[in-house]
Amino acid sequence: MAKWMVYQKKEDFRAIAQACGISQVLARLIRNRDVIGIEETERFLRGDLSDLHDPSLLPDMDKAVAVLCGKIRRGASVRVIGDYDVDGICASYILIHSLEVCGAKADVVLPDRILDGYGMNPQMAVDAAQDGIGVILTCDNGIAASEAVSKAVDAGICVVVTDHHEVPFEEGEDGRKKYLLPPADAVVDPKVRDPQTGEMEYPFPEICGAVVAWKLAGMLLEELAPERKEQTLLALLPFCALATVCDVMPLLDENRILVREGLKRAAATSNVGLKSLLIVNGLEGKPLTTHHAGFVIGPCLNATGRLDNAERALALFLEQDASEALRSAQKLRELNDSRKSLTEQGVEQALGRIAEDKLLDKRVLVIYLPECHESLAGIIAGRIRERYCRPVFVLTRTEQGMVKGSGRSIEAYDMFASMTAVKECFVKFGGHKMAAGLTMKEEDIPLLQDRLEEGCSLREEDLTDVLHIDMELPPALWTLPMTEELRLLDPCGMSNPRPMFAARGIRLRSLRVMGKGQNVLRMEAVDARGSHLTLIWFCEAARFQEMVVSAAGRRAWDSLYAGYADLAVSMIYYPEINEWRGRQSLQFVVKDMKIQPVT
Repeated sequence: MAKWMVYQKKEDFRAIAQACGISQVLARLIRNRDVIGIEETERFLRGDLSDLHDPSLLPDMDKAVAVLCGKIRRGASVRVIGDYDVDGICASYILIHSLEVCGAKADVVLPDRILDGYGMNPQMAVDAAQDGIGVILTCDNGIAASEAVSKAVDAGICVVVTDHHEVPFEEGEDGRKKYLLPPADAVVDPKVRDPQTGEMEYPFPEICGAVVAWKLAGMLLEELAPERKEQTLLALLPFCALATVCDVMPLLDENRILVREGLKRAAATSNVGLKSLLIVNGLEGKPLTTHHAGFVIGPCLNATGRLDNAERALALFLEQDASEALRSAQKLRELNDSRKSLTEQGVEQALGRIAEDKLLDKRVLVIYLPECHESLAGIIAGRIRERYCRPVFVLTRTEQGMVKGSGRSIEAYDMFASMTAVKECFVKFGGHKMAAGLTMKEEDIPLLQDRLEEGCSLREEDLTDVLHIDMELPPALWTLPMTEELRLLDPCGMSNPRPMFAARGIRLRSLRVMGKGQNVLRMEAVDARGSHLTLIWFCEAARFQEMVVSAAGRRAWDSLYAGYADLAVSMIYYPEINEWRGRQSLQFVVKDMKIQPVT
């Protein structure tokens, strides 16, 4: 069972509320997201594009702009090399579109996930030299591509790296880290550190590759096409928003502004391809949320890189013909439906392997699924991590006889640092604290499992999921205006989750099971004061039945299903406004529940 923890952060909530024109409840919620003081709270609530950080603060940005402008003015051809996920696709579109506006001769190449692997590789440098390319401009990759960058530089190609991933490092005998930058003409990455202090210089390093590309695009446009800068950057904001949400960046600071403004503009986009994606997913004309970006639009784009080629998704954004764009968008949606089915099969295989090999004895799970489609390893790893609250690596066998894999981590485990400590197990690897990718030899899998487990410092309490509660608040205290005010927290997502509240003394009266998968529970309940509550919980009925029977007995479950129960529970929830036939009412969405045992 998850551990419940209530935030205890201090602040003068009354002063914040009065100064910012909000309730003390909302002031407390914002403080719980590590936003401190009146000025930061005001920016959190009402920040706009003028509050974004100066792009010239990014390491090497001025150098990159000077190099690119000089090359473009001299007629050199530019090749953008992106990546096959949403961030890489969006970053590539931002750059290729902006370069065309700037009058550059430019093309774009995205790696094939299976044939090429992640990011720029040495063969791409060879291809660029053969094609007479003058400049390689990477996006969402390149920081770990030293070999490929060296090959390009040796061939006389100028290379500008833009990325947002962690900089590779070596650890010396004294424990100090030596950071290894690729030998490019400029390296623009918010995670590059000052060589003297070892600190990151950019004020908010947690931006995605598309945002780095967008900031570079703005400075190029300022130099080469200033009259079109504002219009172009605004049109490209939806792609920053999509990439930020889908790359699971924290929705704080400038990310919050970019996502909020980008999703507004996405709903009214002039991009034919993006508009087609909205149409085929039934989202045309609707306000877009982070849920739509992360769980509807994003997966359609990601599916191309997993089961086909990501250049199909990029081509959709570049498409001008509305009819052709609709056909392409429909194909993307069909690919995603196929990906969902394959993912479910992979998750079942992973669960079977965990049980068969007794992997839960380990703190770090290394799951080998040789027949699984390698592009699905990351999704499956994420699903297993959520289920067992452990760092997970899912490995698959490639057509070339090697093993590729993806890892997904938990907050207490730095995956990239742990992999660096056992780097001899890999042919190559890369990533960051929460996720990583790797290539290795099949015979080294047992060694990897042993080495990761030996070096793991996770304690038992680290392997228990923690639900952070904003405050304890009886549901009956909520009103429609209070609930409406919570929308000021949007967009919600990583580091700015939907607020959670705890309530005790709730008594369940009846249960109705809904949904095709029997995984939507609608319950009627009362609180300690006798106030009537409608609860919604997205939970499998079989799992809930097991919880009730275990704590209170079979009779309690039968009476709940029959509608005359009196079952005492505590719950974590958030309030929601339900609209039906023009009328609004409050319902409470349950995130977790603990049933009081019957003695």
